[in-house]
Amino acid sequence: MRSVFFRSTIALAIAVMSSSAIAQNSATAPSTADLKARCDQLISMYDRYGASRGENSDGARNHARIGAGVDCEEGRYAEGVAAMEGLLKRKHFDVPPPATGVAQTPSR
Repeated sequence: MRSVFFRSTIALAIAVMSSSAIAQNSATAPSTADLKARCDQLISMYDRYGASRGENSDGARNHARIGAGVDCEEGRYAEGVAAMEGLLKRKHFDVPPPATGVAQTPSR
């Protein structure tokens, strides 16, 4: 009787630990909708501020921007976000933080 109780206690402990690990991973990993929104945010920011009308601008013809747009359209949001963050950093833009859905204090 005691060994059955011991086994069920261990099984319960393992189940609780694994469910909490799954909950933590799902809480920290962005959802597909979050990644899509982030991809759209970074591409629109680059299209608005990175595409100037000067002679030396590659603007919307930038290959990294085009590739990121294709990645986002085909559902490879993580790759598109990474490409756009890298492009914005190379162009010396301040990359905005991802939206968390929680009110934040404005930066000054």
